[in-house]
Amino acid sequence: QVQLVESGGGLVQAGGSLTLSCAASGRTDSNYAMGWFRQAPGKEREFVAAINWGGMSYYADSVKGRFTISRTYAKNTVYLQMNSLKPEDTAVYYCAAVRSLDIVVIGAKYNYWGQGTQVTVSS
Repeated sequence: QVQLVESGGGLVQAGGSLTLSCAASGRTDSNYAMGWFRQAPGKEREFVAAINWGGMSYYADSVKGRFTISRTYAKNTVYLQMNSLKPEDTAVYYCAAVRSLDIVVIGAKYNYWGQGTQVTVSS
């Protein structure tokens, strides 16, 4: 079992920045791929970014060039640095994990999820 806890959400003006953190605990000794997803009110959950055990990353087109995903192995933590935020980035952001060596972009393939953290971008 892996437990994920997100933090770092909040209210920010358009053009601002936030950094989300996802701390993993439990059986983190295996190779885990990690991802960030988001869900806005009235919309389906969507993929944001993913990183594999080796540090390779992949981004949704809507955030490419603005968001950066990274991970630290010593702290079992994944980060999402979000710059140039837009009102359309407003959503609950979820961290997810799955035992895999690949970059995983499909939410249904993840089997561990955090509780989510709210990000609100004002115009």
